[in-house]
Amino acid sequence: MQCPHCHSDNPDTSRFCGNCAASLSPEGRDLASFTKTLTAPVQALKKGTLFANKYRISGEIGRGGMGVVFKAEDTRLKRPVALKLLPFELSHSPEAKERFIREAQAAAVLDHPNICTVYEVEEQEGQAYIAMAYIDGKSLKERIAQSPLKIEEALGIARQIAEGLEEAHRNGIIHRDIKPANIMLTAKGQAKIMDFGLARLESAGDLTRTSVVMGTIAYMSPEQALGKKVDHRTDIWSFGCLLSEMLAGHGPFQGGHEQAILQAIVHADPEPIAALRRDIPAGLVRVLDRCLKKNPLDRYPDAGALNKDLKSVNLADIVSLPTVVVPKAGPSIAVLPFSDMSPEKDQDYFGEGIAEELINALAHIQDLRVVARTSAFALKGMNLDIREIGRKLDVKAVLEGSVRKAGNRLRVTAQLINVENGFHLWSERYDREMDDIFAIQDDITSAIVDSLKVKLLAGEKTALKKRSTDDPEAYSLYLKGLYFHSRPSFESYSKALDFFRAAIDKDPNFAQAYAGMAFIFGGLGILNLAPPSEMWPKAKAALLKALSLDEDLAEAHAVAAMLAFWYEWDWEAAARSLDKVLSLNPGDATSHGARGWFCLNRRRFDEAIREIKKALELDPLMPLYYAWSVGLHWSVGRPDEALQEFAKALEIDPNNGLAYFHAGVAYYRKGLLSEALETLEKGKKFAVFPGWAEFGIGIIHLKQGDPGKATQILDEMIENKNTTKNLSSVCVAWLAGALGKLDLAFEFLEKAYEERDSLMIFIHIYADIFSPIISADPRFKDILKKMKLDV
Repeated sequence: MQCPHCHSDNPDTSRFCGNCAASLSPEGRDLASFTKTLTAPVQALKKGTLFANKYRISGEIGRGGMGVVFKAEDTRLKRPVALKLLPFELSHSPEAKERFIREAQAAAVLDHPNICTVYEVEEQEGQAYIAMAYIDGKSLKERIAQSPLKIEEALGIARQIAEGLEEAHRNGIIHRDIKPANIMLTAKGQAKIMDFGLARLESAGDLTRTSVVMGTIAYMSPEQALGKKVDHRTDIWSFGCLLSEMLAGHGPFQGGHEQAILQAIVHADPEPIAALRRDIPAGLVRVLDRCLKKNPLDRYPDAGALNKDLKSVNLADIVSLPTVVVPKAGPSIAVLPFSDMSPEKDQDYFGEGIAEELINALAHIQDLRVVARTSAFALKGMNLDIREIGRKLDVKAVLEGSVRKAGNRLRVTAQLINVENGFHLWSERYDREMDDIFAIQDDITSAIVDSLKVKLLAGEKTALKKRSTDDPEAYSLYLKGLYFHSRPSFESYSKALDFFRAAIDKDPNFAQAYAGMAFIFGGLGILNLAPPSEMWPKAKAALLKALSLDEDLAEAHAVAAMLAFWYEWDWEAAARSLDKVLSLNPGDATSHGARGWFCLNRRRFDEAIREIKKALELDPLMPLYYAWSVGLHWSVGRPDEALQEFAKALEIDPNNGLAYFHAGVAYYRKGLLSEALETLEKGKKFAVFPGWAEFGIGIIHLKQGDPGKATQILDEMIENKNTTKNLSSVCVAWLAGALGKLDLAFEFLEKAYEERDSLMIFIHIYADIFSPIISADPRFKDILKKMKLDV
């Protein structure tokens, strides 16, 4: 069936377009006409009526699409009850009656303090009814309408609802209509889930057929709204909508009519909750984000996992608004490396270092978008016009300058240029002693803020002038370390370590130098340029020293996130550190990219893609981020987009080995084996992670029907592993498993665990892709459990 609005093709059974969410009704009816809501008069029961010989009617307390509810007294057991009656006319509909009976059967098996108790389900003279506990209180909908909920109150209610859902899901029951109106709050604040009128017992046949929309529009999951088959994760989505409403006063998706709401549910991202309320704990933001993933696979796997995260929310860990990337429409700047005007031309590192320090300082400002170092420095030596630079980097202003150093004398010039017209917004020349370098940098940052009319928030002015050392000689050595730090190779990293150590010798309290050392040790391990198990303790020691000197050093928290994620495999600690670094430095492109990989590990696939896009927005010429983008796209099942990103990566750097590897896997996932093999062979000479290309080539040969060649590659990898410890054991394991050598595969997975192989953190994502036989083995579950990847 073709959509009348966007002309996309859809299955004949679809009620709504999968592309634009427009109604596919042949009669052109609106969304409401497809919402399965049954309404009909119900048998009139006046106050005082004795129903079913034992229930004395007190009065009507509510009505909905599947019946009317009365308050009554059970005259035999002397207790108040809520009596729900199926509309009398609908009692003659087998489907309606069966659904009504199923509601009772579903709810009756549940015995939990956060679920309303069902006493009985019966039929009286053709009138089906349910008797359930009467709850003296008000609905959550009424509570939200009264006043905004405090965080503690909202979190307490959310935890109780999650407890009830966990019990229901454990018994195979999906509610499918979780919303504030279906949550009752007792006078003591106890939350109880009501109305399993749309519940589906997983062990029974589904009366609510695929393509028939059931439930309440504003709380429907995308798959439910489109009439697709749903499971318990639809309740997770509805819970997220309910949680958002408790926190913000309204749901995450709004519109003037039902069709607009549906379109937003299917296609739009919800407004970030942190932008609506400033006292939201970071952990609660993460819970909400995961509940509202479009793809059910990206949500919590069950209510138990949701409840676990809710219980771990730290109320004191308030999310900071700077984690939101500043829109491009605001002020933006690129800081180019300062030219070396010294006679000996030996101050290139100093010119780059000054620019990098200015970038780091300005990146702390929420209302200023600062292009990251790599992209700004990529244009060095190209002699481009300022307008061309502005176009390439998508900025409104450019800072350029020069440095001339002779002995202890220093001359620094700087000019801030308006990209649109080429005019100077500000310029200055400083003839000072080397000891004045810090004051010069402070003057330049202040001039930029004033010239661009950027409003500083509380604490940002202090952050601009913050530094880890007052020793100019130590600082000069540190800048040399940064120069080599930004050129990842074993040789450059070794030089960077030497300069960072020399800086620390000059100033033992130089926190940034310790953070630099920690990053280098960590980078060597992650890239397998040195044994990870040897690098991790060194990185950890340097990190702890940096944090002991400055607990709010953004560079240190970035390393803390790296170590927690890649080495310690402490997922909660990694999340905390990523939140911290991005609150201190919202313009840190590397941390946004790192958060993309973290989200992949957590199966938050949509968020992973958003994070790498943020990284590329902040650093649009960074080759590494394009390689990461290729990898993240194929990892979440988007190989076509991965290959589009690969084309961009080659434009930036045609020798990007990591991008070649990821592109090879993207071709592999598309079934284009010849292209995959060719790409991996091309990229093999550029590879920076020993083992990746080899195992990929081996698996492709196996898929092409040449197990002999694959076995030969495996033997060569094992031989190389014995002589070069830094070859990835995980890569050996994947290829061994693909060849059916399970014992050998698990031997190397255990080695990888002991070595802290960085690829171990994705084994739960990649096992089914590269070696399904491994993931089916019971030993694999044991490994996942050890790594806390079994949720």
